[in-house]
Amino acid sequence: MVDFKTVSASGLESSPVADALAGLRANEARYISNKYEIEFSVDAADESPEIVTWVHDILQSERSLVIASRPLQTTAFIAAGIQFAYVFYESGLSINVMYELDEGGKRAVGFKLSDGMEIPGELASTFKFARQKSKLAGTVRGSYFVIKGEHRPVSR
Repeated sequence: MVDFKTVSASGLESSPVADALAGLRANEARYISNKYEIEFSVDAADESPEIVTWVHDILQSERSLVIASRPLQTTAFIAAGIQFAYVFYESGLSINVMYELDEGGKRAVGFKLSDGMEIPGELASTFKFARQKSKLAGTVRGSYFVIKGEHRPVSR
């Protein structure tokens, strides 16, 4: 479980921006908890390869993107008819997929950069990042794209 009251870098220690990434993860946990009343828990990425594969397949098929950084942690769940998936990377990048399950529903991929990290080369030329302040995560830079294709939701 991710505690957004006491931020911990547990599981993220190999990241050069571990504390900032932990704040970003806690910020996401607080959002999900407040909006959907779901406790946000993560697994090591090597224990949940189906989540990493689903997210990476969407990135590849929609935008020909390949993320260079190593995935550290993941989570996936369904809330309010939306399949959510998060992958937290060693570089400090967080990718989330929001995929409404109803046909014709809204679907998007979001990118968030931890405070202190550079924009990854694979995203730099394609995406512009807006800044927002967060008590838990400092300055977060984010961007997104709309998913146009159909992707079978991840099963857990």
